[in-house]
Parts: sequence; structure tokens; C-alpha cells
Amino acid sequence: MADVRKPISTWAVDDRPREKLLLKGKSALSNTELIAILINSGNKNESAIDLSRRILENTESSLAELAKQSVENLRRFKGIGEAKAIAIVAALELGQRRRMADLPSRTKISCSRDVFELMQPKIGELNYEEFWVIFLNNSNCVRGIATNRETPFVNHQLIETVSISKGGVTGTLVDLRILFKLALEKNATAIILAHNHPSGKLQPSEADIQITNKIKEAGKIMDIAILDHFIITEYDYYSFADHGLL
Repeated sequence: MADVRKPISTWAVDDRPREKLLLKGKSALSNTELIAILINSGNKNESAIDLSRRILENTESSLAELAKQSVENLRRFKGIGEAKAIAIVAALELGQRRRMADLPSRTKISCSRDVFELMQPKIGELNYEEFWVIFLNNSNCVRGIATNRETPFVNHQLIETVSISKGGVTGTLVDLRILFKLALEKNATAIILAHNHPSGKLQPSEADIQITNKIKEAGKIMDIAILDHFIITEYDYYSFADHGLL
């Protein structure tokens, strides 16, 4: 193991992050070493490895937490200027997009878990709230996944998922006129609502319940069914329908 107190240039070739990647492959590198490659250099008192380790330690040693950091937040670390901060943010965003690209194209939603798997990559790790709508139409196709209870998603096929509002850490506003205008344009016969809680709390707020009921009542007039409303967090979800709130 290299002595990280020495400059990286003095380390054994096998221990230098770039050379190690070439010799042993990308999977042989730790998260710290991969970040060190991104930032290229440290500061007066820390090598790129030392600085990368400190950045990770300050984000709970979690890449998911690191991905939530803004360019401004990263620049607080001595030795991380705008260019290095942008490199970190861009690399983690590419990783997120790769993850979303690997998801199978889903045209059927058969249970609440399907909705979580569809929406978590989109909003589960955001540090601000977004409100999305999943537009569906009628379908006579057989469900792709069997469940041991009745589900409101039977016989509905996914048309599109759309973000209709972005807010702050604690909330976002929803314009019902925009929501139902989109539903009519897409010939949707049913919709599923979804928004994230950056706090990680799964319980719906009073505002969440009120907007759900408001959309549900408007949907009755428009003859568009509101099948469910989901609260999405990084690791879990809350379904209004599963908890008898719809």
C-alpha cells in the first residue's frame, strides 16, 4: 500500500491511480482513487488521493450523497476549483444516465413496485422536490407481473412520464391546468402522480394529501382516473393506494 503522505509521483507505479487503472482495470480502483483521477491534483497539504478521501468522508462515504452536491458545495474544499467541481458533477451525472439507460423499456405497470423502479432513478436522489405525472391509457394486455391482491394498474399501459414542476427542499407547486392539459393532449385515461421527498421521510404531508384529493376530484370531472400517488425517496416509496388513501 502506498504512503499517501508522499506525492503520488513517488508512489510505486502499481499504486498510482491512472497507472493502476491501465494495469489492473477500472474495477481494481476504489472510489477515492477514481475521484482522484477526475480531479488530477490535490492542494498544498493534500495529494489528490487525500483530498478525494476527505470529500468522500464529508459525504458519508456515499457516491449517492456526493452526487447531490452542487458545484458551489464542492468548491468549499481547498484544492477544488470550478473546473474540478464540474468534472465531479459531470462524471456522477453520466453514471446516473448510464443507470437510467440500462433500465428496461417499460410499457406496462402492474404493481406499485414497478412505479418505484420507474421513478426512483429520475427523482429518488434529487436534493429538491419534483412532481411528475405518469400518463396511461387503456390496454387489454395481460399483466406482466402477478400480484396476490387487486391492483389499480391492471389494464393500463404507460404512455409517458412527464415532470410538471420543480420546487425547493420542502415542496413544489402543482398547476392542475397544466397537468390535465397534458393528460388530454396525450389521450390519457388514467394518471399516476409521483414526487420525491429529499428529506427521506416517507409519510405524506398534509399538503400532499390535499393536492392529491384536489387532483382526484378534478379527474372525476375530466373522466381521468387518478390511480395512485407515490412519494419516492432514495431507497423506498410510499403509495397512497397501498395505504388506502385513494
